[in-house]
Amino acid sequence: MYSNGDIFVGEVIGTAVLILFGAGVCAAVTLHYSKARAAGWVVIAFGWGMGVLAGAYTAAPLSGGHLNPAVTVGSAVAGGTEWSKVPLYILAQMVGAAIGAVLAWALYYAQFAANAEADKAQPTLGIFSTGPEIRKPVANLVTEIIATVGLVLPLLFFGQNKGIGIGQVPGEHVGVYGSGINVLLVALLVVGIGLSLGGPTGYAINPARDLGPRLVHALLPIPNKGSSDWSYSWIPVAGPLIGAVLSGLVYNAAF
Repeated sequence: MYSNGDIFVGEVIGTAVLILFGAGVCAAVTLHYSKARAAGWVVIAFGWGMGVLAGAYTAAPLSGGHLNPAVTVGSAVAGGTEWSKVPLYILAQMVGAAIGAVLAWALYYAQFAANAEADKAQPTLGIFSTGPEIRKPVANLVTEIIATVGLVLPLLFFGQNKGIGIGQVPGEHVGVYGSGINVLLVALLVVGIGLSLGGPTGYAINPARDLGPRLVHALLPIPNKGSSDWSYSWIPVAGPLIGAVLSGLVYNAAF
């Protein structure tokens, strides 16, 4: 069983790595004077997938590498993570997401400044958090619910591949993933979600991934940064959590 200290440290570090890669690839594609500018959606999808890979492998020995409140809640509903540990996981994930967003801003500091001075400055909120292409709250919420089921439900079933229950601590110390190779499979799954399901809303599928960096965007001294779009911010939180609960219920019905 993971200790409280290990859970906090593992989830902070792992989620920070995830967001550093994810916000980093969004900055690379978005900002002026980045060598990857306008590289496109496929690059963003793979950048986020590699962020999951790096963050989960980093955190797995300490906390199981959830990196996502939806994963934590889905695992708890499925009976693998103790409900008493859920608030600690989510707190650590939020802290890690904020740290990762600050690191990505620091890494692209010169590009953020140049972007604000450019004739056609690009909006920066999309580097930190998600937003819909068509603003229809019900449709946007449904999109996030379905996309999160596409993440959490397969992840819960991955743990069955070697007979390891969700949330147990096998010799590999890989927690919810069941085996080390499954971390790679989940990373590729996130790439697939981005490519196939990410078009309508930008596929938050992770409340900490969206809310933590959105708070950072609101607080950082980014020139001409514009609104942090708080009126939309509840959807990338509620949708993934609903999807997580549904995933856990389906898992329980199957086993």
